[in-house]
This record gives sequence, C-alpha cells and structure tokens, in this order.
Amino acid sequence: MLSNTSRWLTSLTAFSYEILGALLFLLSDQLAPVFAWKVTPFMTMTIGGWCLGNAWLAYFIAMRRDWQRVYTTLIYFWLFGIMELIIVFLFRAKLVLVHPIAWLYLITLLVNVIVAILGTLEWLRNRPARVADSHQTTTLQRALALGFVVFVGFLGYYGLTAQIGDPGTNGGIFPEVMSLFTLQSFGAFYFSLSLAVIPLIWEKSLKTLLHHAVASYGLIIFITTPALVYIQLFDFTARPFGAIYIAVYVLVGIVTVIVMWKNGTGN
Repeated sequence: MLSNTSRWLTSLTAFSYEILGALLFLLSDQLAPVFAWKVTPFMTMTIGGWCLGNAWLAYFIAMRRDWQRVYTTLIYFWLFGIMELIIVFLFRAKLVLVHPIAWLYLITLLVNVIVAILGTLEWLRNRPARVADSHQTTTLQRALALGFVVFVGFLGYYGLTAQIGDPGTNGGIFPEVMSLFTLQSFGAFYFSLSLAVIPLIWEKSLKTLLHHAVASYGLIIFITTPALVYIQLFDFTARPFGAIYIAVYVLVGIVTVIVMWKNGTGN
C-alpha cells in the first residue's frame, strides 16, 4: 500500500494541478498572453486539460493506494513531472516568470518531481510483493496496449526530436504552429503516456488495466474538449490530417469506455 505520506503528497499535487488546470482551461484567452512562454489560447486550454487530467489521475491513485493496481499510472504521473521540468530547464531562456500563473505552473511541476523522487525511494525501500489477480487481461487487451505504446510513443518521440518546419509541425495535424518549446512539451506529455503503458503489454492483472483506464480517462475528456471549443481553427479541407488529432482521442475514448463497460473500473 502507498504510505500516508505518499498519499498526502499525491493529493497535494492533484490539488495543485486542479487549480492550475481550472485556471488555464476556463480562462485560456486571458491567461495565454501571460503564461510561462509564448502560447495561444487553444494551446493554453490544452495544457490546462493536461493538468485537470493529471489531477483526476492523482486523486484515483491516492484513493486506491494499492501499488500493484496503481503502479502504471504512477509511472505516467512521475514521468510527466520529470520530463516537463526537463523541457522547462532546457528552454529556461524562454521562460517569462512574471504572472502568478507562470509561477504556479513551475511550482506544480517541482512538487510533482519531488513526489516522483520520494515515491520511487519508497518503492525501492518496500519492494511491494505482487498478488495474483483471479481476473486476467486478454490477449486483445494487451495487443491494444502495444498499439497504444507504438503510436503514442512515436508521437512523443517525434515531438521531442522534430524541428519547426518538419512534416506536421506547421499546422498539419495540430491546427496552429507551435514554438519548439511547446512542441517538445507536447512531445514529453505523449512520451510519458506511452512509457507508462509499456507494462500493460505483459501485465496480467485486469484490475491494473482497468484502474489505468479510469484514472487516465480524465486526460481524454479534458484534452478533447479544447479541440471542440476551438474547432474553427481546424481546416479539414486544406489540412485534412488535422482530423487525426481529434479522431485519435475519440477512438481511444470509445475503446476505453467499451473495456470499462464490460469489465468495470478495477475498484
């Protein structure tokens, strides 16, 4: 079981993401000009969606506590904070820490990383034993996990390594031209998502898979919503690949709902 300290710190980080995410999500037009670096309102609302999704996920982790059930979502949560903070460090010359919202973003990432370090040390110290789950994942479910890792991992790797002007970076998929700072921040998000799902390729515990599904579902909801709010930015005639951005979230959302509808949420 997660210690009370880990639960408390995870809940604290969730609360920070909840406040940060709500502000960016609901006040994207007002906060985009004063964010930590140059972003548009759509990008700001999407980053707010990450944060709200992270809060959702962290609250589920704190509620359920059991290492075996929550470890894949912990991997994502810890990696997200670490990778996003690395991106901030690499682009520190571009940071504009004037408005409180920029400081809140930075502080939330720092807290996230502290939780990741302490959580890793706790896991290494306790080495929780695995318990056999009478309900096991199917071959199809593990194959879907593999497909997710390959596709989302590619997006993450491309976002981390591509340069502005490379295919897809000039509004070809995401409807706006990103700065390299924003592109790599998106890449870090996708890459951490994919790495966290790798254990589900061989994980036999159905409860672990179902927990991952329900705990990650907030990310699907809160990231798809900005695309619908700013749907006018998509030109599906001139840039048809923009449909991929929305379709992927919708498809993953539908598949996840079907899995949970058939098997529950792992509670």
